[in-house]
Amino acid sequence: MLQKAGFTLLPKRGKGSHSYWIHPLLPKPVVLSGKDSKDAKPYQEKDIIESIKELEQLEKADKL
Repeated sequence: MLQKAGFTLLPKRGKGSHSYWIHPLLPKPVVLSGKDSKDAKPYQEKDIIESIKELEQLEKADKL
């Protein structure tokens, strides 16, 4: 979902199974814990959705 929205995974970042995803238009990364095959926790899903909505708003404002 994040990759499809244009986020990039920062390799070898964070402790253990944490992964950091960045987008050039957003100031803060999305940090996920757990392995790729695990389901995201509710708070992580919320963070992902909020980041994608913020990105959509920025892109919409840029088109105006």
